[in-house]
Amino acid sequence: MSNTYPRNFSHIGISVPDLEAAVKFYTEVMGWYLIMKPTEVIQDDSPIGEMCTDVFGSNWEKFRIAHLSTGDRIGVELFEF
Repeated sequence: MSNTYPRNFSHIGISVPDLEAAVKFYTEVMGWYLIMKPTEVIQDDSPIGEMCTDVFGSNWEKFRIAHLSTGDRIGVELFEF
């Protein structure tokens, strides 16, 4: 395996206390694209619910999420727990 730097990645997740304020900041100040508006995700047996349980563990109940993208195509997931 080569140690080529800088390494690439496709997206990053950021936990924020106020999802609407964060979306406003990143779209208006940073100029990022809003890909998915703020949406609530609840813990259930749906595919997204099961995927989130795999990521966050079994006691997350619900959260809100928005997806954005930078100008150079890096995805950003904003989470409000």
